[in-house]
Amino acid sequence: MIKVGIVGGAGYTAGELLRILIFHPEVEITCIQSTSNAGNPISAVHADLIGESDLVFAENLDTDVVDVIFLCMGHGKSKEFLSENVIPDHIKIIDLSHDYRLKADGNDFVYGLPELNREDIKSASKIANPGCFATAIQLALLPIAASGKLNEVHVNAITGSTGAGQKPTATSHFSWRNNNLSVYKAFSHQHLGEIKQSLCQLQNDFTNEVNFIPVRGNFARGIMATAYTESDMTVEDAVQLYKDYYKDHPFVIVSDENPNLKQVVNTNKGIVFVEKYDGKLFVISMIDNLVKGASGQAVQNMNLMFGLEETTGLRLKPVAF
Repeated sequence: MIKVGIVGGAGYTAGELLRILIFHPEVEITCIQSTSNAGNPISAVHADLIGESDLVFAENLDTDVVDVIFLCMGHGKSKEFLSENVIPDHIKIIDLSHDYRLKADGNDFVYGLPELNREDIKSASKIANPGCFATAIQLALLPIAASGKLNEVHVNAITGSTGAGQKPTATSHFSWRNNNLSVYKAFSHQHLGEIKQSLCQLQNDFTNEVNFIPVRGNFARGIMATAYTESDMTVEDAVQLYKDYYKDHPFVIVSDENPNLKQVVNTNKGIVFVEKYDGKLFVISMIDNLVKGASGQAVQNMNLMFGLEETTGLRLKPVAF
């Protein structure tokens, strides 16, 4: 059994990790750390887990009882935690923050998008889990970049309120978010760096703009991204390109029909749909921001790191209604 520790156990991503890992056949959760909730049962925070586990939050991470740790803290907190705590070399690390996603001197984390770096993930000891918007947008664009034919891209993507984290803010509480929409961080979202990094990994000469307009949605979870780029491919060739690229990736479905968000919510699926409008290739990409966009993908990475079947513990049921 893989012994798992979670640091920063009170947030949405940690809650989603617990929901998956409690039922994972190869995992034992041995430590879940939360300074603000130490001594409380996990169901005191993640109320839906009542009756599912008798786990209690710990004040500190016990490195003697873990094989892998998931860092589920706010951006900047993972670097702080790792600088203040000695983690033995045999313990694998999966970081769900933004801290290690961009390549830099001294950064030995592998970028954990399986549809891009599966073989590197298998041999890695440290993973930087991708961002939620970044995952959805990259799934829409990777096949074109791999063909070397990606031009300037225009993206509009809408995300649920859980993408803003558990701590209430002026734009996440119910009375503001309900029956409302708004644009934020237009052309400057923090996930653009990792998106461009991945596109350049596949298409070395890619220097075009990725024009990204993020939108706050009035629903709890899920991301729908739409992207278009100039292309001379026929729609038949484009669809085949996508099907060939994703044929060995179990969680990405190239749909023949226009998808909807409920097909991915509560699952680790990514659905992409390709159409052609005159000279523009148009792609829809959908994921659950908390699962494929965060905790589910983190477990997918853990499976690969420990030599398990990639889908182990991740065949989750969508919410139809």
